[in-house]
Amino acid sequence: MQEAVIVDAVRTPFGDRNGAFQDTHPQDLAAEPLHALEQRVGFHPADIEDVVYGCVSPVGEQGLNIGRIAPMVAGWGDGVPGVQLNRMCGSGQQAVNFAAGQIRAGYHDVLVAGGIEHMTRVPMGSDGNAEEGVVDEHAVTDTYLEYYDEITSQGEGAERIAEEYGFSREDVDRLAVDSQRRWKTAWDDGQYDSQLWPVETTLDGDDITVEKDGHPRPNSTTESLGKLPLAFREEGDGVHHAGNSSGIVDGASALLVTSAEAAEEHGWEPMARVRQTEVVGVDPITMLTGPIPATEQVLDKANLTVDDVDLFEVNEAFASVVLAWLEETGADWDRTNVNGGAIAHGHPLGATGAALLTKLVHALEERDEDVGLSTMCIGFGQGIATIVERL
Repeated sequence: MQEAVIVDAVRTPFGDRNGAFQDTHPQDLAAEPLHALEQRVGFHPADIEDVVYGCVSPVGEQGLNIGRIAPMVAGWGDGVPGVQLNRMCGSGQQAVNFAAGQIRAGYHDVLVAGGIEHMTRVPMGSDGNAEEGVVDEHAVTDTYLEYYDEITSQGEGAERIAEEYGFSREDVDRLAVDSQRRWKTAWDDGQYDSQLWPVETTLDGDDITVEKDGHPRPNSTTESLGKLPLAFREEGDGVHHAGNSSGIVDGASALLVTSAEAAEEHGWEPMARVRQTEVVGVDPITMLTGPIPATEQVLDKANLTVDDVDLFEVNEAFASVVLAWLEETGADWDRTNVNGGAIAHGHPLGATGAALLTKLVHALEERDEDVGLSTMCIGFGQGIATIVERL
């Protein structure tokens, strides 16, 4: 079996909804990490055997197989194929896992895997007649409801997790504030310099260069968050609001994933190897508990324990999701989302999984650590996990 290695990993800054990328076409944004990898690594586009891109709302400007169009928009010609996949919030991570699996099986040697989501120009849920993440009842067959009692929003799922575990609003707000603080510390220390690719674009007719995430609110405090209205329930009956939930943003990310042999042949120095991957299904009503069994099962497959992992990335879709994962796995918050998470930098759905793996491999290098694990919750009840090991 071939070994799958990550040669480089990069992402765009994440632009706030209706922010810096509002005039940027999703296909152009999707091409940016490809430009970055080509310039940073120095490969020829003909070296790339396939591009695998996650996208959660592959309609409108993100339709027509954006995984195929992105390399053409990047100037790679018509000889580089591409595919778009949708595992909802886990799409970008699934793209990397699929690429690693193809390489380990010996089918390919040099792939690009990543994701794109432009949540300003293609709003969340556009592929399912949904509004703000709430699925239109007509988008799901009546037969579904013969098996499951209801269709819930992800926000409601997060509230049910908070109820089950007894998390207070102060608990979730405290994690949110820490995420913002960690992002600012990492930004000020230059921890994002090696992974962010500045994007030259236009906004309101003016040329601009986007170099920094637009969503973080580093001045957040538990007091300021305590004044925000609840997003999914009536006041007094819930804990989640915009300040302790992931930000709606626009962004793209990509990784160059190759066989160890191909990396050596081309003279590329790998950052890490993909050691193990996992995907699970869980209750689609609570929906967001998938990272717990995904973590447990991927560790078991890799013959590792939580204590063997140096750094974790757990998508901060909602603060209660991370708190439940911490409680069930016994993982250490001090080793989790060390440079801030999606509550700070945002969650561009199809891109986030690849972006978290990008953060993880760079953090392992910066901190001289060895083993990292990234995991995400997924709509309709799934979880995904990936273990990487620094080389």
